[in-house]
Amino acid sequence: MYGAGDVRVENVPDPTIQAPTDAIVRVVLACVCGSDLHPYHGMPATGTGVPMGHEFLGVVEETGREVTTVRKGDFVISPFAFQDNTCQFCREGVQTSCVHGGWYGAGGVGGGQAEAIRVPQADGTLVTTGSALEDTDQTLLPSLLTLSDVYLTGYHAAHMGKVTARTTVTVIGDGAVGLSAVLAAKQLGAERIILMGRHASRTDLGREFGATDVVAERGEEGIAKVLELTRGEGTHVVLEAVGLMPAYEMAYGVVRPGGVISRVGVPQYEAAPIGFGSLFGKNATLTGGPAPVRAYIEQALPDVLAGRINPGRVFDRTVNLDDVAVGYKAMDAREALKVLVTP
Repeated sequence: MYGAGDVRVENVPDPTIQAPTDAIVRVVLACVCGSDLHPYHGMPATGTGVPMGHEFLGVVEETGREVTTVRKGDFVISPFAFQDNTCQFCREGVQTSCVHGGWYGAGGVGGGQAEAIRVPQADGTLVTTGSALEDTDQTLLPSLLTLSDVYLTGYHAAHMGKVTARTTVTVIGDGAVGLSAVLAAKQLGAERIILMGRHASRTDLGREFGATDVVAERGEEGIAKVLELTRGEGTHVVLEAVGLMPAYEMAYGVVRPGGVISRVGVPQYEAAPIGFGSLFGKNATLTGGPAPVRAYIEQALPDVLAGRINPGRVFDRTVNLDDVAVGYKAMDAREALKVLVTP
């Protein structure tokens, strides 16, 4: 990406092993993330370009001499951030704060929207699916890809919000993360899930994922509608999957006194109200952050492989790598919910 709206496909040198903990992975399937649209909207022009993509499935092609948990030929899932999975923060389940970790597309590490990628800290990052690519049901690949980010980001929101069968839930946002949060909340037992979104094709999928109510109104009208649905009480948990200030304002408007707001939409603001009229007066808790998906992949993988959940339904368009800019445009125009990218 060279700037706002300026996505290009270029030939670059093949990735190579640079550290003994690296692996080279041939990308089988990648996608465009909703968070990729933030720089697509506002990134300053640059003369060098930034590698894009942080969600991918692939096959290991080569490993550094210290890599022991994956080997050539393994079919693997990569979390959207890399980590050693052994430092104090990783051991505490906050792998996105790994002291030896980092982000794809930064610091000399390539992006996943590519034919191949160098994965630092391969032992701590890559998770094998348990079977070779050729032995894997190809219809499962989109759902396996969601374990790289989108479904498990929604799960992180629900997990941090402490969703259970006893909690009512509001999900703000009908994008792929919001719909994933609905599915995750349902998996955690929530019986009342209110989805705030106004795109019928998306909220219909949200209902199939487990939403019991849909609120299309926004702002004060949306808050009033949720309060009406909950006898004026609000919901115990609010999962905010947008990252914009109006979504945050709706979140503290509909959270129940003593409730939890769990944010996983990347905030596009620095300052947010936390005073008496927002969080303090309600004794509300604010939590969430970049999802440490590495902490969740292994527990979610059997559910995907067995078909108990199908989070890959959030993908509704596929482009090849040469046409990835078309995928960005489709998502930006809301003509696509989430776009798969094939090599």
